[in-house]
Amino acid sequence: MTRHRSPSWLLAMLAIPVLVAACSAGGGRTSVPTIPPATKAPAAAPAGSAAAVPAYPAGCPTTQPPALPAGETRTVTITTDKGDIAMKIDADLSPIATGNFVALAECGYYDGVVFHRLVPGFVIQGGDGEFGRVPNVTGDAGMGSLPYTIKDEPVTTTYKRGTVAMARTSEPDSVGSQFFIVLDDQAAPTLAHYNTYQIIGEVTAGMETVDAIAAMPNSGQGTGNAALQPVQMTKVTVATP
Repeated sequence: MTRHRSPSWLLAMLAIPVLVAACSAGGGRTSVPTIPPATKAPAAAPAGSAAAVPAYPAGCPTTQPPALPAGETRTVTITTDKGDIAMKIDADLSPIATGNFVALAECGYYDGVVFHRLVPGFVIQGGDGEFGRVPNVTGDAGMGSLPYTIKDEPVTTTYKRGTVAMARTSEPDSVGSQFFIVLDDQAAPTLAHYNTYQIIGEVTAGMETVDAIAAMPNSGQGTGNAALQPVQMTKVTVATP
């Protein structure tokens, strides 16, 4: 983490695909919260056993999707039973990452997936296809069960409350489908220290919903802040302004 004493477990979670689950990815525990990193997805169940990995949604990308064209934006709305979250996704922030996120939202990849990690005062993290479409959600972070990852891009703006960014592991070019929403401006120093979580946009409406999700029970710092009653993204839609 940073010298700002952000818990390393927090960073590991962000490493979710770094922000998402560094904890399970082997991120060490410290007295400071770390960024939620991303971890590797659980192994598939042996043939003949109950399915442990959901079928990849038909029509979703199988390789890195095209970048979102410069100057373009999309409004992505996440519907949950806690309310809606509207986000402005801006190509000029991270063309490759925004193109990937929009493509996954448009093909229905995120429908039924949950917010699996909740770190009060820091971030909520979700978007891993391993969670929500199969029984027994564990809260462990994963790469998102995608058949690909995307190229890294520089972070050119500042993390703040409402920022939407992609999680990753500590490996280069490891971003998949996991993303997080920043809960507090005070999280900025920790995130900026690593400065590798590609920012794709910001919440424009529904931060009260984000806060309500963040307030749900979680397993605590020592076990990765896994959501104990995961909130599902029942529908994720994309609109062109």
